[in-house]
Amino acid sequence: MSNIEILQFAALNDNYGYLVHERSSGATAAIDTPEVAPLLAALDSKGWKLTHILNTHHHFDHAGGNAELKEKTGCTIIGPKGEKDLIPGIDRAVGEGDIVEIGAASARVIDVPGHTRGHIAYHFAEDGAVFVGDTLFALGCGRLFEGTPEQMWTSLSKLMALPDDTTVYCAHEYTQSNARFALSVEPQNAALVARAKEIDEKRARGEWTVPTTIGLEKATNPFLRAASHDLRRTIGLEAASNVDVFAETRRRKDNF
Repeated sequence: MSNIEILQFAALNDNYGYLVHERSSGATAAIDTPEVAPLLAALDSKGWKLTHILNTHHHFDHAGGNAELKEKTGCTIIGPKGEKDLIPGIDRAVGEGDIVEIGAASARVIDVPGHTRGHIAYHFAEDGAVFVGDTLFALGCGRLFEGTPEQMWTSLSKLMALPDDTTVYCAHEYTQSNARFALSVEPQNAALVARAKEIDEKRARGEWTVPTTIGLEKATNPFLRAASHDLRRTIGLEAASNVDVFAETRRRKDNF
């Protein structure tokens, strides 16, 4: 059995926040701080005490609650080395290969720049979970605000290398709109067509479409499918590099 319990909650307009609770010690980490009130309500619903904040990147809807939560709880704030000057209240800056311990649970840090220059993910390997912030979404990936296509493709490739059954906790409910774009570039993908139908049904019932898994994303997410012949044919880049196919797919999504 996993040593951690993960509680997901909605915040702001379309964000998700996460609490990671390590059962034996009682330590509890917030993955990013999109909004203080729902985060405190989630803690209260479980009777947990916040001990850590693990920031993935500096954007306000991920680190905007840091200062207030640190003042209220005295928690330790951990964030990316590449953005340490932009993370409010940071106590420890971490990067590729560093280990973050939450009680008896541990996460390996993965550098995943692209959306921002210092973006990181937290991989709880023993618990089969990865928290990816805005690098990877269900059927999508983050906009390249600060990074290059090469950087983002490398970052996504690192995530693709995780076990297929790894649960992916991303930070936004973008899946339905992502599915519409995905179908525009890979309409022949039967797994994608079936998934898009299921997503529409879930959203019609007001249900969340997150989390997802690495395996499901590799099968259906166009940003992980640069090797797909159908995708390449649709966008007219049959002989291009994976980076170029990814870059064109991202460009099309930006203008979709």
